[in-house]
Amino acid sequence: MKKHTAVALLCTAIAAVGLLLAPKDGRELSYMSGTAQKRENEGTGTKRKDADDGKDYIKWVEFHVTCDAMKQAYQYDLDTYGKEVHLNWVELLAYLGARYGGDFTRYKEEDLEDAAKVLAEGKKTIGELTADMQYYEYYREAYGAVLDGMVGEYEVEVSAEGEPDKKESDKMDSKEGGTAEKTWKKVYGLKAFHPIAKGFPYSDYDDFGVSRTYGYKRNHLGHDMMGQVGTPVIAVESGYVAELGWNQYGGWRVGINSFDGKRYYYYAHLRKDRPYAEGLKKGGVVQAGDVIGYIGRTGYSREENVNNIDEYHLHFGLQLIFDESQREGSNEIWVSCYELVRFLYQHQSEVLREDETGEWLRIYQMKDPQACIEFD
Repeated sequence: MKKHTAVALLCTAIAAVGLLLAPKDGRELSYMSGTAQKRENEGTGTKRKDADDGKDYIKWVEFHVTCDAMKQAYQYDLDTYGKEVHLNWVELLAYLGARYGGDFTRYKEEDLEDAAKVLAEGKKTIGELTADMQYYEYYREAYGAVLDGMVGEYEVEVSAEGEPDKKESDKMDSKEGGTAEKTWKKVYGLKAFHPIAKGFPYSDYDDFGVSRTYGYKRNHLGHDMMGQVGTPVIAVESGYVAELGWNQYGGWRVGINSFDGKRYYYYAHLRKDRPYAEGLKKGGVVQAGDVIGYIGRTGYSREENVNNIDEYHLHFGLQLIFDESQREGSNEIWVSCYELVRFLYQHQSEVLREDETGEWLRIYQMKDPQACIEFD
């Protein structure tokens, strides 16, 4: 974190205001929360009114959208950007969610192809297409809470010789600026990053909900990615650091809130002795793609800086926030990240080791307009 974009530096001074919304320090968010949560209206995932607070907001989300469905919807979004009818990938996925009742084992490419063709040709709007779908609005809000911050316009640094490793279908327009070696380009596309830096091996499987027993019996509310010690961990989305430090369950960990307040990203079991990227601090701003820490196996100990986890890995968790009461306690909503991580694999942050400090730094900086949009 030695390098920040101009946007990040401007935001840092005021980002601490967001800490008023941050979860309390010292909690093991991904392991201890959510176990008391029960789903009502089984099979629909509909929102319900809580008898205690009288508010109407989503109380439960199961995110089973497959990587293949996300890739297909995202490609339609890219292909129609700048055209008369621009297809929104989250709206397309919400359409499928409402059609399938959230069960993406039923996913077929032709189902989305047919819907995209009707929309792109202007035969129907998304509102008309989904008018008879009782739960479309629920899925649009639920899937939007997961995905809305991941695709959009931003600026990225590119080398004088060529562009960074991106999908050829991403659309770029030249923009003045940068240095003799690098320049800035305006981009529309995927601005969220995979949680592990490019070029570093890892292995994983769908382990969401698997039983854990340290301390007490509970479900695993995150996604484990096994890798080598010291592997750079990447900020998936731009936001501010809400949690930083030791927890007996997660060891050295980082919690990052998205700027729209809907997502809380949790990275745990970081490296002993040097867990964090240099300069990372609570309240600080990070841009998507920044190095924030390093894989380790700390945790499962009341004593700080102890390796009590059997295998080196990153615990990556994603919490959704529809109401401030859901930030901590039995009302927390954590979703499976396995398919999401597979989708994000197409966009990994390129990093380079600085020999003098031993730190890994991103090669190409970015400017995410969402970082400061509320302060414009």
